[in-house]
Amino acid sequence: AGGPPAAGRSDEPAGSDAGKDAAAQQPGRRDAFFDNAKYLAIVLVAVGHAWEPLRSDSRTVTALYQLVYAFHMPAFIIIAGYYSRSFDGSPGRIRRLVTGVALPYVVFETAYTFFTRWTDGVPDRPITLLEPLYLTWFLASLFVWRLTTPMWKVVRWPLPVALVIAMLATMSPSLGEDLDIQRMLQFLPFFVLGLCLRPEHFRKVRTRRMRMLAVPVFAGALAAAYWAVPRSTTAWFYHRDSAQELGAPVWYGPVATLAVFACSLLLVACFLSWVPGRRTWFTSLGAATLYGYLLHGFVAQVSKYWGWYDPEWLYEPLGAVVVTVVAAVVVTVLCSAPVRRVFRWAVEPRPDWAFRKAPRTAD
Repeated sequence: AGGPPAAGRSDEPAGSDAGKDAAAQQPGRRDAFFDNAKYLAIVLVAVGHAWEPLRSDSRTVTALYQLVYAFHMPAFIIIAGYYSRSFDGSPGRIRRLVTGVALPYVVFETAYTFFTRWTDGVPDRPITLLEPLYLTWFLASLFVWRLTTPMWKVVRWPLPVALVIAMLATMSPSLGEDLDIQRMLQFLPFFVLGLCLRPEHFRKVRTRRMRMLAVPVFAGALAAAYWAVPRSTTAWFYHRDSAQELGAPVWYGPVATLAVFACSLLLVACFLSWVPGRRTWFTSLGAATLYGYLLHGFVAQVSKYWGWYDPEWLYEPLGAVVVTVVAAVVVTVLCSAPVRRVFRWAVEPRPDWAFRKAPRTAD
């Protein structure tokens, strides 16, 4: 599993795009660069959720929140698309899709429903697999995106087509909430982009010049986010609502789709330029970000229920720093080997009994 879900379970060996780690080019070996990127991104996901209760009292925290939300999920989805390039609908890959995405979706959709009945005080919240709850929307979307991979391989202009679909989605408030279809369609271009990328594309963003350029780009993006805090809504980066639902004219949806896509893509490139390509102390954790992604939501939910955000000092600068560090530590622990051993049955189930054995071929 990789992460979030299945982004790191490669259907084909991932070569080292840095050209510096020869071991990463050997078949069956994981690429440290992508595991590092996924770990750093899952930390940003957890930190973003931890910042959410602090936003109302701090313009700076809100600006940082908007900056992080502009690129952390696009980065995950692009990597998920990149690792889906070899998906062809064969029995073996369908089996991995079911065990790596569909079954965890069922388990955690059910678990989050029961858990939030308690934390949210909604005892009659129904269990439904058609309306993803909280974090599970990504699992539902990834399942559908990966199933459509063979189609994107034969389309002449896959990325423009995906962008048009996303633009049309922002104009369609009647799509409903089944499978969180707005998010599925609006995030689709990032997955399709990942399908179109090759190792050389990642090499181009991992240069010294790109790393230097990333500094003023992130600084400018943070300044723009700070300026925009009282003037706009972060909801555009959630990709879960149509333009009309956000109180904007219908024509604004397609324009915002292109603008947000360009902004997110630039920030993803800058983020990836800072990701180390060598093995580090957290590289192995990047192979287990599915655990951190799915499990940290329980911590985030219970933190509000138990009043962890009640102390007033948390809303001061030092408090925000403490919250950031705690969130990073918690999600790191959730990606660790002991946690993986405890929850492997739910995150990486192996129901071999449910599948037909592959027929033997004659020699």
